[in-house]
Amino acid sequence: MIVNRTLLAWYNEKIDKKPEYADYILLVPDFFYLLVKLTLDDRVPAIDKAKFAGTLAYIFSPIDFVPEVFFGPLGYIDDLVLACYVLNLYINQKEEANRLVVSELWPGNQDILGTIQSVLQKADKWIGSGALTKLKEVYETISKKK
Repeated sequence: MIVNRTLLAWYNEKIDKKPEYADYILLVPDFFYLLVKLTLDDRVPAIDKAKFAGTLAYIFSPIDFVPEVFFGPLGYIDDLVLACYVLNLYINQKEEANRLVVSELWPGNQDILGTIQSVLQKADKWIGSGALTKLKEVYETISKKK
């Protein structure tokens, strides 16, 4: 697992009253790494690489639905949800082939497919259905521009 010091410090502060999403926030660097690797992988079609690159741009952007500058590590939730949404769509295009690529490149110890599904199931509760709808709209915008 790839974890930066800021996230780890935040997580350790929350150890007694850890919110449900805390363990998932620690996975954001792993998802970032996965998206980068998929963007560079020759097995991934150019259109999907563009979608992954757009998602990476969103993650880097200081302007998003839950800005890290105001909310600290909690601000990574929308980045995590968008990454999982895009990865889920990619996996479902050609399930077996894409699932293998994603599983091979995933740096974490967790089951990537189960983690993606878990994040997407909990997303409405974490960020609200309105924000999830907006994130999907962001993705659709990214997809149409590529």
